[in-house]
Amino acid sequence: MTMWSLVGALLLSVSTQALDGRAVATVPNSIMSYATRPVLASEVIASSTPDPVAKQTIAGMLNELKQLGLTHPDQGAWIQSHDGTIASGYLSNRPLPSASLTKIATTLASLQTWGSNYRFITKISTTGNLVGNTLKGDLIIEGGGDPFFVWEEAIAIGNKLNELGIKRIQGNLIITGRFAMNFESDLSKAANFLRLAFDSSRWEGEVAEQYATMPVGTPKPQLVVLGNVRVGAYSSLSNNPRLLMRHASLPLWQILKRMNIFSNNDISEMLAEQLGGSQQVAAIAANSTGMPLSEIRLVNGSGLGQANQISPRAAVAILMAVHNRAQVEGLTLADLFPMSNCNCGTIEGRKMPKWAIVKTGTLSDVSALAGVVQTQQHGVVWFSLINRGEGNIDDFHRSQDHVLQNLVAKWGLPKSPSPSFTETPWRDSDRNEVIK
Repeated sequence: MTMWSLVGALLLSVSTQALDGRAVATVPNSIMSYATRPVLASEVIASSTPDPVAKQTIAGMLNELKQLGLTHPDQGAWIQSHDGTIASGYLSNRPLPSASLTKIATTLASLQTWGSNYRFITKISTTGNLVGNTLKGDLIIEGGGDPFFVWEEAIAIGNKLNELGIKRIQGNLIITGRFAMNFESDLSKAANFLRLAFDSSRWEGEVAEQYATMPVGTPKPQLVVLGNVRVGAYSSLSNNPRLLMRHASLPLWQILKRMNIFSNNDISEMLAEQLGGSQQVAAIAANSTGMPLSEIRLVNGSGLGQANQISPRAAVAILMAVHNRAQVEGLTLADLFPMSNCNCGTIEGRKMPKWAIVKTGTLSDVSALAGVVQTQQHGVVWFSLINRGEGNIDDFHRSQDHVLQNLVAKWGLPKSPSPSFTETPWRDSDRNEVIK
């Protein structure tokens, strides 16, 4: 690593952390990430001198699946130490239907393209002026591609407009740009969600339930649109709109974490589309890891469909690249994927070792799990398991959890997790910028 690239890494780390609500980490954490980067083990090591514990663990998984009647021949696995000195695999370089492990590639492409602190900006403008508490003109919402614009975001905007003295729109609600709400990209439907969120007197069902999860004391917006909902290109609008405010999304890394915890297909598809499509996502993953494109075959950003195929070894390589990028920006894998301790999202009810950080994947005949498990003997151990067969999904989950449990039983659990694999404290703030 050159001195100039070292300085660049330092500046990138400090600049990103100072902007997004994180406590600024000490400088050595970002710089030392270069000295502690994981090394992808070679296929030669895995095939010629496989680690006996890893090899036995994989064999145990295959036997357990066989005993359950799950005899599909395409069962993939890759297990290796952080330094790449020990490894074992099974069909490790064969691209297999990866289900939502695809989202690891989407995560990497997003971080490489935009950076962890990137914000999608929604612009709120008007064609009129405020008279009393009535805005005499249209309210224009120009979407900026926020894939996580949900009830809470709309409520925050409604409250901010109320703070500006606006309680009535004597005009239309116009939606333009790349806008989606509650993962609904149809502009007319998204616009109706937004209109409902603005007017708390009409709340019932889901919007009321989501409001109840917001911080105690959050105001309920009172903003009535007297006109109609219109959707269309910004250039077709009459009059010169005046910008009222900008609403920033959550920082990208927080969006990615939510996407991965719940394996949200809508978020991943919206991100992949803005990145240039699945082929661009695959290309970024291949370029970042040095893996051949033949082992990273993607048709979308979510993993839906059998045509999304990643080899077990490539899945680990992509996850390592995510880790490396996160470390440079003062983050960890635990800031982007669920840790077993949370018992949340797609890992709720799973029996994984303490401090495991994972991504799940599920299709009708695919169950996948990739991530890291922390051990006393070998430190962080990287793994990818891609199981095939039409059976009880709980059987696959138990088998995968047994793999991780066995590794920890053989290699021990450390007294505390590695600082490079723990969550970074973060607190949200007001993300609305009023234009004076």
